[in-house]
Amino acid sequence: MSRNGQPVARTPLVADFPFPTTPGGPPGIEVTDPAGWSARLARLGVPASDSPVRPSFHLLVTVRHGALRCLVDLTECRIDPGHWLWVRPGQVLRILDLGAGPGAEAGPEAGAAADAVFVLFQASFLDPATVAAARLDRRAWRLPLLPAPAARPAVERTLELLEDEYRELRDLPLEVHVEVVRHLLAVLVLRLSHLPGGERRRTPGDETFRRFRQAVEADHPRTHRVEDYAARLGYSVRTLTRATLAATGHGAKAFIDDRLVLEAKRLLLHSDSTTATIADRLGFPATTVFTRFFHHRTGETPAAFRSRARITPPPGEG
Repeated sequence: MSRNGQPVARTPLVADFPFPTTPGGPPGIEVTDPAGWSARLARLGVPASDSPVRPSFHLLVTVRHGALRCLVDLTECRIDPGHWLWVRPGQVLRILDLGAGPGAEAGPEAGAAADAVFVLFQASFLDPATVAAARLDRRAWRLPLLPAPAARPAVERTLELLEDEYRELRDLPLEVHVEVVRHLLAVLVLRLSHLPGGERRRTPGDETFRRFRQAVEADHPRTHRVEDYAARLGYSVRTLTRATLAATGHGAKAFIDDRLVLEAKRLLLHSDSTTATIADRLGFPATTVFTRFFHHRTGETPAAFRSRARITPPPGEG
């Protein structure tokens, strides 16, 4: 039973997915296929390949044949050949139909087996200049990404080189091999992050907003007050509000509330945790306070959102 007397959830909250480590591979990057992704989920103790997970790393997924259907946070998308899905750390991912992996016959529907490539990497594996140039701290503007015909061959060649180098040491010393992999990943990330139409114009308050966004990402379950973030970061409330307004079109308090709504929707959609459990997880003093907040921000109750938004039952439900 929970502390307010309600039954505990039948399944856990979305599983956190730390970066996996494969002995002998370059630290900070893994290149695998659907079968390898499923094996990593199994090692994590995730009950099924379509269970929701929250990676602590960047994930790039592309499909050569077949298709994959995914949920990223609240967005359903289909990855067709040539498409790229970029999942940032902290986002919730659910692959709805992983398929049988390479070598299986791929049909025209999303449920067919997909020949896909998964590139898992930590931002720390890349050099700081690449991290800054690629804007790794921002979310993808489109799901999935689709390189224009002129840009697609260069992206695909870079991936092929990265796959080859990752899997074969060849005649290079280990430290040189790691550096080659690092540089090839940097090329891939930079190409994908600078696809036409995928960039946002910088504003003078970008650095202030970046720090505020990182603080909210880390602490939104503990405090919902702009004043607390301002004190922690050394800004005035007015400065945070101005920077957030310039970056998002909304004030700092609205940004915090939007982050809470996003996390609530993630948990309502991807788990069967009770409303009380979610309210406690997000730092609300009572379930009724959370329900009023959610209804005010979305126009519906948590239960109504869950009932409307669910596409398929969560793993384990009949």
